Amino acid sequence: MSARSVAVAALRRATAFAGTIVDVRTDAPEFVLTYDDGPVAGNTDRILTVLADRGATATFFMLLTRVRADPALVAAVVDAGHEVALHGVDHRDITTLPLDDVRQRMLDGRRELEDTAGRPVQWYRPPYGHQTYRSWRHIRAAGLTPVLWGPTTWDSRGDVTQEQRVAAALRGARRGGILLAHDSYADHHDGVDDGPAPTVDRVDLIARVLDGYADLGLAARSLGDALVAGTPVLEGRFKR
Repeated sequence: MSARSVAVAALRRATAFAGTIVDVRTDAPEFVLTYDDGPVAGNTDRILTVLADRGATATFFMLLTRVRADPALVAAVVDAGHEVALHGVDHRDITTLPLDDVRQRMLDGRRELEDTAGRPVQWYRPPYGHQTYRSWRHIRAAGLTPVLWGPTTWDSRGDVTQEQRVAAALRGARRGGILLAHDSYADHHDGVDDGPAPTVDRVDLIARVLDGYADLGLAARSLGDALVAGTPVLEGRFKR
């Protein structure tokens, strides 16, 4: 490990008081499955079927732009035993917004999602994983805890094959690891333009990933479920 990597790791540990969940410390044979950017019909509902078939639970970080378009899908996620969390009012990078705007988005976003889901919302994932210390303070003031990730399924990329996506997800397989997946792709409806949506069969992808993790003896759990037997690993991770 380089001197810079050592220094970065030490800084993250030292700023753990600025709690962002990056992992779960657990002895249970499970990992944390998370979804971003949904819900959307044709993906989320079919993913729920795959999860049910495999006895898996997940945390869905939802965009209110998508929730408003199909609130019944939120109910379907909750009814299937999964966890609802906030990804944003839309998908704009909060580090580019005025802090007063960030504060109001956190308060209003949490309230609206709780009203729709009929459940408390405690987790928040900043779009692109971007936050500053100041925006983190507003996230926490709204009663939310930010959650980042370790391994990813690469399902927001269009330049890789399905086999490469599965391999990427499995490379980071470990107890308590937080896996990033997407049940949609943010676009102009969500206040952003990140280019064309990748062509990816998200249902086939998660089936392959879950089977791969199962071969390693690891079951998928929502963050809330994983924290029943585990404890959160906190670090300070901020965009400079």
